[in-house]
Amino acid sequence: MAEEKSMSGLTEEEAKEFHGIFVQSMSGFVGVVVFAHILAWFWRPWL
Repeated sequence: MAEEKSMSGLTEEEAKEFHGIFVQSMSGFVGVVVFAHILAWFWRPWL
């Protein structure tokens, strides 16, 4: 029997793997952004 694919063309297992990578990447990006804002705040406070 062929694996069922969703509209995206991914199987459920592939979609879960993609989601995990996406969440890790987004968390890393947000971490870098927060760190950059903290450095900018120490350099030149905006409030």
